[in-house]
Amino acid sequence: MSKWMVYGKKADFKGIAKEYNIDMVTARIIRNRDIITKNDFDMYLNGDLNSLHNPELLKDVKLASNILIDKIKSGKKIRIIGDYDIDGICSITILYKGLTRCGANVDYVVPHRIHDGYGINERLIDEAYEDGIDTILTCDNGIAAINQIKHAKDKAMTVIVTDHHDIPFEMINDEKNYSLPNADAIVNPKQLDCNYPFDGICGAVVAYKLIQVLYKLMGVSSSDSKLTADTKDLEDFLEFAAIATVGDVMNLINENRVIVKYGLKHIAQTSNIGLRCLINACELDINNINSYHIGFVVGPCLNASGRLESANIAIKMLLANNYDEANKLAIKLKALNDERKELTENEAKKAFELIDSTSLKDDKVLVVYLPDCHESIAGIIAGRIREKYYKPTICLTNGEDCIKGSGRSIEGYNMFEEISKVKDLLTKFGGHPMAAGLSLSPDNINAFRTALNSCQSLSSEDLTPKTWIDVPMPLDYVSFDLINEFSVLEPFGKGNEKPIFADRNLKVLSARIIGKNRNVLKLQLQTINGHIVDAIKFKAEENDIPELNSNINIIYYPDINEYMGNRKIQFIINEIG
Repeated sequence: MSKWMVYGKKADFKGIAKEYNIDMVTARIIRNRDIITKNDFDMYLNGDLNSLHNPELLKDVKLASNILIDKIKSGKKIRIIGDYDIDGICSITILYKGLTRCGANVDYVVPHRIHDGYGINERLIDEAYEDGIDTILTCDNGIAAINQIKHAKDKAMTVIVTDHHDIPFEMINDEKNYSLPNADAIVNPKQLDCNYPFDGICGAVVAYKLIQVLYKLMGVSSSDSKLTADTKDLEDFLEFAAIATVGDVMNLINENRVIVKYGLKHIAQTSNIGLRCLINACELDINNINSYHIGFVVGPCLNASGRLESANIAIKMLLANNYDEANKLAIKLKALNDERKELTENEAKKAFELIDSTSLKDDKVLVVYLPDCHESIAGIIAGRIREKYYKPTICLTNGEDCIKGSGRSIEGYNMFEEISKVKDLLTKFGGHPMAAGLSLSPDNINAFRTALNSCQSLSSEDLTPKTWIDVPMPLDYVSFDLINEFSVLEPFGKGNEKPIFADRNLKVLSARIIGKNRNVLKLQLQTINGHIVDAIKFKAEENDIPELNSNINIIYYPDINEYMGNRKIQFIINEIG
């Protein structure tokens, strides 16, 4: 069970509620998301497409556009090199469609996750040079490819980098010394001298902004519609920017909320055949796609192609103009994701058994070696282990020529810094505080595990998960109107999580396990004011059933249950205490 914490952030909630015509509870939730100023509240509650930041503020975006215009007019070959994950897939789709619309001689290449690894490499550059490519355009990668881009420039190739990752640096005399590749143009909001007001966008949004500027400079318009391409195409591209934003787990703050809100809404009328086929293959209602569906259903299908085969499958589906072709690829993606889920379940089960039956269970940092685990799902397995045990976790597996590892951390443990302390045991590593990737020799597995655990300083407090409660709200306060009002908080996701409420001293009138898999706890509770309510807890077990007539505390979210025309308030329980 987690430690329950209550947000204590202050504001004039009565004044905010009056100004924006919302409940004070809603005002508190928004403030808990670090929305402070009037401009912040306006953007959060009333932001629309006109609120999106001016793409021309991105450093080098006009330079990159003008280079592309010159290459297009002179018929030079342009090659997009993206990444194999959902952000890379959506970035390539946006750039390829946009450049094709501008008349470019353009193609695309995606690195293979296992054979190539992340990002552009010398082999891909040599291959492009042999194919007569004049210009390489990266997306969702390239900012750290200093040697690789030098290799391309040595071959007199033009290189444009579009990326959103952190700028690489070295610490010299306790100062960060940043290094940028010698590209002809770099479009990345994280550059120190970039004036773009928000650097938390994903690679696909960077690509979207580049195409916006390119369209404007080229005066692209549609011959068969009164709408200019600047309006029509970019509406279509917005949905891919939204999908990538959610799928790449970007913070849903600032313009990201607007992009996701309007992009997901646009999916209902999408003209993209492949996206329609994939949504249908996943048995979803295209008129009601939300961030959950992207993050946990559609997104994993797109990612599965790059994990188990090639991301080209997903890109071809999104670029398909033929229904039969798109549908065939969509069905394949769904099957690949089902296979990925089965592999994940099997390997996660092995990991749990290994931890519970060995001395691993006593470690504060888990280093779990699963030799037969598919390299591409090691990160997912690490996440599953971290979720179950709430410990920093690194999952190791056999790579092609070494041991590969992927890590997922917890708050209070900077995984990148901790791995840096034992880097002499590794052949390669990289990452950030919450995740990392690494390679090492088989002979160093035990030494790596021992070293990480020897230098950690995690306390029992660090190893206790925390649940932050937005408002301790009595169930009696909840109404249909309040639940409906919570829709202004959507879309939910990282940085704008679904709100969490709590109530105490609820009397248990009935409790039973239901459902096909016997994993749903159905409760009837009585509040201290005598109000009787229905509640439900998913992923429940027999030992979760509280005693009748006992008093319990709960963390919950209120929902409306509709059945045969009847609407009833139902409380979804996260935890019982």
